[in-house]
Amino acid sequence: MATIKGVSEITGKVWKIEAALGDRVEDGDTVVILESMKMEVPVQSQTSGVVTAICVNEGDSVSEGDTVFILDT
Repeated sequence: MATIKGVSEITGKVWKIEAALGDRVEDGDTVVILESMKMEVPVQSQTSGVVTAICVNEGDSVSEGDTVFILDT
């Protein structure tokens, strides 16, 4: 079993969390949506797996490279 981190590619705010702990996600599923300069930017799963951690809350500020969720594959 591998652990995969989903990271922010931009600096912004967490607008919406689309998945919950224990949810199974597929490659390309949106897990978290960030807002930056009035644009919505999805953070998507890069593989299929189970969400084992959501590392942010809605309204949190994130920087580029911050881990926002963790999957077990």
